[in-house]
Amino acid sequence: VQLQASGGGLVQAGGSLRLSCAASGRTFSSRVSGWFRQAPGNEREFVATISWGGGRRYYSDSANGRFIISRDNAKNMVYLEMNMLNPEDTAVYYCAADRITGRNYNTRYAADFGYWGQGTLVTVSS
Repeated sequence: VQLQASGGGLVQAGGSLRLSCAASGRTFSSRVSGWFRQAPGNEREFVATISWGGGRRYYSDSANGRFIISRDNAKNMVYLEMNMLNPEDTAVYYCAADRITGRNYNTRYAADFGYWGQGTLVTVSS
């Protein structure tokens, strides 16, 4: 599975962005997918994950209520809609796919994800 993230950019506080992640590989639709982020000087942190069927979503406390993760398995795409952005959301955002297929529970742990995109930078100005 190969992943390509896009959609990052510069936005003012309170604004919105939509990140996209294009996946290759026929097993992508059977893998939990997610978004993580890493701000300068910080460790990579969980943002949101979505089950392989799309029916279950899991958000960090910071993302809950502001971000929406979705997927389109027919197109091998995962999205992250980000609203009410603030400067603390500034980071490189990475999409990721589970290291196994058919996981029957959602996960927030980066170690469970074996495939990573290259990252897309989101900068929120105050």
